[in-house]
Amino acid sequence: MRLTRQTNYAIRILMYCAANPNRLSRVGEIASAYNVSELFLFKILQPLVEAGFVETVRGRNGGVRLGRAADAITLRQVAEVTEESFAMAECFETGATDCPLIDSCALNAALRAALDAFLGTLDRFTVASLVEGSSSIKLRLGLDTVTVPEREVA
Repeated sequence: MRLTRQTNYAIRILMYCAANPNRLSRVGEIASAYNVSELFLFKILQPLVEAGFVETVRGRNGGVRLGRAADAITLRQVAEVTEESFAMAECFETGATDCPLIDSCALNAALRAALDAFLGTLDRFTVASLVEGSSSIKLRLGLDTVTVPEREVA
């Protein structure tokens, strides 16, 4: 199973915000930390905001922050919000195949078991678990030098 670039960067946005918990994170700073365009990150933010994973604050001193605790956001939840489909084969999609084996083939069951194991593993990891215990994350993301005005997180 391969996650899309959108899911990859959605997780990275959440990690950045989790590593920067007492401040608003500016999209430009996140884009710079990951060397991607701001426009790309803005597109990814929309489903994260809709799911309540991220909150945005508008204005001159605006930015983004986690919408819920980092330990309450699993990687599975993020993937389910950002991935279009988990169809691993044509037969995953009801009515989308003309395969004569559809009702008697074990491939579909095997792929479903693999997908369940994959999603189950993602469900065991939270955004917090990705950033906790790593003393170098803030340094690598440039958060030790960020000069965003401090904001109280509600």
